[in-house]
Amino acid sequence: MKFLISAKTDIGNVKETNQDCFLLKRLRTEYGEMVFAVLCDGMGGLAKGEVASATVIRSFDEWLFNDFPYICNSFIEDSVIKSQWENIINIQNRKIKSYGENLGINLGTTVVVMLITQNRYYILNIGDSRVYELTNELHILTNDQTFVSKQVELGYMTIEEAENDPRRNVLLQCCGASENVYPDMFFGDLKSNSVYMICSDGFRHTISANEIFKNLNSNVLNDVNSMENRLDYLIDLNKQRQERDNITALLIKAI
Repeated sequence: MKFLISAKTDIGNVKETNQDCFLLKRLRTEYGEMVFAVLCDGMGGLAKGEVASATVIRSFDEWLFNDFPYICNSFIEDSVIKSQWENIINIQNRKIKSYGENLGINLGTTVVVMLITQNRYYILNIGDSRVYELTNELHILTNDQTFVSKQVELGYMTIEEAENDPRRNVLLQCCGASENVYPDMFFGDLKSNSVYMICSDGFRHTISANEIFKNLNSNVLNDVNSMENRLDYLIDLNKQRQERDNITALLIKAI
Protein backbone atom coordinates (compact mmCIF):
# COMPACT_ATOMS: atom_id res chain seq x y z
CA MET A 1 0.00 0.00 0.00
CA LYS A 2 1.22 3.48 -0.93
CA PHE A 3 -0.10 6.81 0.34
CA LEU A 4 -0.73 10.27 -1.05
CA ILE A 5 -0.91 13.02 1.56
CA SER A 6 -1.85 16.69 1.55
CA ALA A 7 -2.87 19.34 4.10
CA LYS A 8 -4.21 22.90 4.08
CA THR A 9 -4.92 25.41 6.83
CA ASP A 10 -6.44 28.91 6.70
CA ILE A 11 -6.91 31.58 9.33
CA GLY A 12 -10.44 32.18 8.09
CA ASN A 13 -12.50 35.35 7.90
CA VAL A 14 -12.52 36.65 11.47
CA LYS A 15 -9.77 35.50 13.80
CA GLU A 16 -6.48 37.32 14.24
CA THR A 17 -4.47 34.13 14.78
CA ASN A 18 -4.66 30.59 13.45
CA GLN A 19 -5.05 28.40 16.51
CA ASP A 20 -5.18 25.20 14.43
CA CYS A 21 -1.94 23.24 14.32
CA PHE A 22 -1.14 19.99 12.53
CA LEU A 23 1.49 17.36 11.82
CA LEU A 24 1.36 15.08 8.75
CA LYS A 25 4.18 12.68 7.90
CA ARG A 26 4.62 9.74 5.57
CA LEU A 27 6.84 7.13 7.21
CA ARG A 28 9.06 4.61 5.48
CA THR A 29 9.49 1.52 7.65
CA GLU A 30 10.61 -2.05 7.11
CA TYR A 31 6.91 -2.96 7.25
CA GLY A 32 6.05 -0.61 4.39
CA GLU A 33 4.82 2.95 4.21
CA MET A 34 2.79 4.40 7.06
CA VAL A 35 1.24 7.79 7.75
CA PHE A 36 1.13 9.66 11.05
CA ALA A 37 -1.15 12.67 11.51
CA VAL A 38 -2.12 14.97 14.37
CA LEU A 39 -4.57 17.86 14.26
CA CYS A 40 -5.21 20.21 17.18
CA ASP A 41 -7.73 23.05 17.22
CA GLY A 42 -6.76 25.53 19.95
CA MET A 43 -9.88 26.66 21.70
CA GLY A 44 -11.20 29.68 19.82
CA GLY A 45 -12.64 31.62 22.75
CA LEU A 46 -9.77 30.85 25.08
CA ALA A 47 -6.54 32.83 25.36
CA LYS A 48 -3.39 31.41 23.74
CA GLY A 49 -5.18 28.49 22.10
CA GLU A 50 -2.33 28.28 19.59
CA VAL A 51 0.08 27.57 22.47
CA ALA A 52 -2.01 24.61 23.61
CA SER A 53 -2.34 23.16 20.11
CA ALA A 54 1.36 23.55 19.28
CA THR A 55 2.37 22.00 22.62
CA VAL A 56 0.36 18.83 21.97
CA ILE A 57 1.61 18.59 18.39
CA ARG A 58 5.21 18.79 19.62
CA SER A 59 4.67 16.05 22.20
CA PHE A 60 3.35 13.60 19.58
CA ASP A 61 6.17 14.52 17.19
CA GLU A 62 8.60 13.59 19.97
CA TRP A 63 6.76 10.29 20.47
CA LEU A 64 7.09 9.56 16.77
CA PHE A 65 10.84 10.16 16.90
CA ASN A 66 11.64 8.54 20.26
CA ASP A 67 9.12 5.77 20.88
CA PHE A 68 7.58 4.70 17.60
CA PRO A 69 10.76 3.05 16.23
CA TYR A 70 10.72 0.63 19.16
CA ILE A 71 7.05 -0.18 18.58
CA CYS A 72 7.89 -0.92 14.94
CA ASN A 73 10.41 -3.54 16.03
CA SER A 74 7.54 -5.86 16.89
CA PHE A 75 3.85 -6.32 16.10
CA ILE A 76 1.98 -3.04 16.68
CA GLU A 77 -0.59 -3.73 19.40
CA ASP A 78 -3.74 -1.70 19.96
CA SER A 79 -3.18 -1.71 23.72
CA VAL A 80 0.35 -0.31 23.41
CA ILE A 81 -0.72 2.54 21.13
CA LYS A 82 -3.67 3.30 23.40
CA SER A 83 -1.56 3.31 26.57
CA GLN A 84 1.22 5.49 25.17
CA TRP A 85 -1.07 8.02 23.52
CA GLU A 86 -3.29 8.33 26.60
CA ASN A 87 -0.19 8.87 28.72
CA ILE A 88 0.93 11.72 26.43
CA ILE A 89 -2.53 13.32 26.67
CA ASN A 90 -2.59 13.10 30.47
CA ILE A 91 0.86 14.68 30.74
CA GLN A 92 0.02 17.46 28.29
CA ASN A 93 -3.35 18.13 29.93
CA ARG A 94 -1.64 18.71 33.29
CA LYS A 95 1.15 20.75 31.68
CA ILE A 96 -1.17 23.07 29.74
CA LYS A 97 -3.59 23.44 32.66
CA SER A 98 -0.73 24.37 35.01
CA TYR A 99 0.65 26.86 32.48
CA GLY A 100 -2.74 28.52 32.21
CA GLU A 101 -3.24 28.68 35.97
CA ASN A 102 0.17 30.32 36.44
CA LEU A 103 -0.80 33.02 33.92
CA GLY A 104 -4.38 33.32 35.13
CA ILE A 105 -5.84 32.30 31.77
CA ASN A 106 -7.76 29.39 30.28
CA LEU A 107 -6.47 27.55 27.24
CA GLY A 108 -7.05 24.18 25.66
CA THR A 109 -7.20 22.24 22.45
CA THR A 110 -9.02 19.47 20.66
CA VAL A 111 -6.81 16.57 19.61
CA VAL A 112 -7.03 14.02 16.82
CA VAL A 113 -4.15 11.57 16.36
CA MET A 114 -4.11 8.98 13.56
CA LEU A 115 -1.62 6.30 12.61
CA ILE A 116 -2.20 4.38 9.38
CA THR A 117 -0.18 1.24 8.72
CA GLN A 118 -0.33 -1.17 5.78
CA ASN A 119 -3.45 -2.84 7.11
CA ARG A 120 -4.84 -0.93 10.09
CA TYR A 121 -5.62 2.51 11.47
CA TYR A 122 -5.43 3.84 15.03
CA ILE A 123 -7.24 7.01 16.15
CA LEU A 124 -7.32 9.03 19.36
CA ASN A 125 -9.90 11.81 19.68
CA ILE A 126 -10.69 14.57 22.17
CA GLY A 127 -13.20 17.29 21.32
CA ASP A 128 -14.92 17.96 18.01
CA SER A 129 -12.26 17.71 15.31
CA ARG A 130 -13.10 14.71 13.12
CA VAL A 131 -11.79 11.85 11.03
CA TYR A 132 -13.78 10.85 7.92
CA GLU A 133 -13.37 7.71 5.83
CA LEU A 134 -14.41 7.97 2.18
CA THR A 135 -14.91 4.72 0.30
CA ASN A 136 -18.01 4.28 -1.86
CA GLU A 137 -19.71 6.39 0.81
CA LEU A 138 -18.81 8.78 3.63
CA HIS A 139 -18.26 7.57 7.20
CA ILE A 140 -17.37 9.60 10.30
CA LEU A 141 -14.91 7.49 12.31
CA THR A 142 -14.88 9.69 15.44
CA ASN A 143 -17.56 10.90 17.85
CA ASP A 144 -17.83 14.61 18.67
CA GLN A 145 -17.36 15.19 22.39
CA THR A 146 -19.82 18.08 22.49
CA PHE A 147 -22.94 19.02 24.41
CA VAL A 148 -25.19 18.72 21.36
CA SER A 149 -23.77 15.34 20.31
CA LYS A 150 -24.54 14.02 23.78
CA GLN A 151 -28.08 15.38 23.49
CA VAL A 152 -28.50 13.57 20.15
CA GLU A 153 -27.13 10.37 21.68
CA LEU A 154 -29.62 10.63 24.55
CA GLY A 155 -32.49 11.30 22.16
CA TYR A 156 -33.13 14.88 23.30
CA MET A 157 -32.14 16.44 19.95
CA THR A 158 -32.23 15.50 16.31
CA ILE A 159 -29.07 15.77 14.19
CA GLU A 160 -30.62 18.71 12.35
CA GLU A 161 -31.39 20.51 15.62
CA ALA A 162 -27.85 19.88 16.85
CA GLU A 163 -26.29 21.33 13.69
CA ASN A 164 -28.20 24.59 14.16
CA ASP A 165 -28.05 24.84 17.94
CA PRO A 166 -26.04 27.84 19.25
CA ARG A 167 -24.34 25.47 21.72
CA ARG A 168 -22.91 23.25 18.99
CA ASN A 169 -19.34 24.36 19.83
CA VAL A 170 -19.62 23.64 23.56
CA LEU A 171 -17.14 20.85 24.29
CA LEU A 172 -17.53 18.29 27.05
CA GLN A 173 -13.75 18.11 27.39
CA CYS A 174 -10.53 19.30 25.78
CA CYS A 175 -6.84 18.92 26.49
CA GLY A 176 -5.66 21.60 28.90
CA ALA A 177 -8.99 22.93 30.14
CA SER A 178 -10.45 19.78 31.72
CA GLU A 179 -9.50 18.44 35.13
CA ASN A 180 -9.27 14.94 33.69
CA VAL A 181 -9.31 13.93 30.04
CA TYR A 182 -10.78 10.70 28.67
CA PRO A 183 -9.89 10.27 25.00
CA ASP A 184 -11.92 8.10 22.65
CA MET A 185 -9.90 5.44 20.82
CA PHE A 186 -10.88 3.87 17.51
CA PHE A 187 -9.24 1.02 15.60
CA GLY A 188 -10.08 -0.42 12.20
CA ASP A 189 -8.90 -2.19 9.08
CA LEU A 190 -7.46 -0.07 6.30
CA LYS A 191 -9.41 -0.15 3.05
CA SER A 192 -7.57 -0.01 -0.27
CA ASN A 193 -8.33 2.98 -2.50
CA SER A 194 -9.90 4.80 0.43
CA VAL A 195 -9.45 8.41 1.54
CA TYR A 196 -9.10 9.55 5.15
CA MET A 197 -9.80 13.18 5.95
CA ILE A 198 -8.99 14.81 9.30
CA CYS A 199 -10.43 18.27 9.90
CA SER A 200 -11.08 20.94 12.48
CA ASP A 201 -14.71 21.89 13.01
CA GLY A 202 -14.22 25.08 10.99
CA PHE A 203 -13.81 22.98 7.84
CA ARG A 204 -17.21 21.30 8.09
CA HIS A 205 -19.66 23.83 9.52
CA THR A 206 -20.91 25.38 6.30
CA ILE A 207 -20.34 22.58 3.77
CA SER A 208 -22.45 19.44 3.56
CA ALA A 209 -21.49 15.79 3.77
CA ASN A 210 -22.43 15.49 0.09
CA GLU A 211 -20.04 18.30 -0.82
CA ILE A 212 -17.25 16.65 1.15
CA PHE A 213 -17.82 13.32 -0.58
CA LYS A 214 -18.17 14.84 -4.05
CA ASN A 215 -14.88 16.70 -3.78
CA LEU A 216 -12.74 14.31 -1.74
CA ASN A 217 -13.66 10.78 -2.82
CA SER A 218 -10.88 8.58 -4.21
CA ASN A 219 -12.11 8.82 -7.83
CA VAL A 220 -11.34 12.56 -8.05
CA LEU A 221 -8.13 12.59 -5.99
CA ASN A 222 -5.61 11.31 -8.51
CA ASP A 223 -2.47 13.03 -7.25
CA VAL A 224 -1.22 15.52 -4.66
CA ASN A 225 -2.05 18.44 -6.93
CA SER A 226 -5.70 17.42 -7.19
CA MET A 227 -5.84 16.94 -3.42
CA GLU A 228 -4.50 20.43 -2.82
CA ASN A 229 -6.87 22.00 -5.36
CA ARG A 230 -9.91 20.29 -3.85
CA LEU A 231 -8.96 21.37 -0.32
CA ASP A 232 -8.43 24.95 -1.52
CA TYR A 233 -11.86 24.90 -3.16
CA LEU A 234 -13.64 23.68 -0.01
CA ILE A 235 -11.78 26.11 2.22
CA ASP A 236 -12.74 28.99 -0.09
CA LEU A 237 -16.33 27.73 -0.10
CA ASN A 238 -16.38 27.82 3.70
CA LYS A 239 -15.07 31.37 3.69
CA GLN A 240 -17.62 32.47 1.08
CA ARG A 241 -20.33 31.11 3.37
CA GLN A 242 -18.95 33.22 6.23
CA GLU A 243 -17.32 30.52 8.36
CA ARG A 244 -15.87 32.35 11.37
CA ASP A 245 -13.39 29.74 12.64
CA ASN A 246 -9.93 28.68 11.51
CA ILE A 247 -10.16 26.05 8.77
CA THR A 248 -7.88 23.03 8.49
CA ALA A 249 -8.03 19.66 6.72
CA LEU A 250 -5.58 16.80 6.15
CA LEU A 251 -5.98 14.21 3.40
CA ILE A 252 -4.55 10.71 3.18
CA LYS A 253 -5.27 8.43 0.21
CA ALA A 254 -4.40 4.74 0.40
CA ILE A 255 -3.48 3.30 -2.99
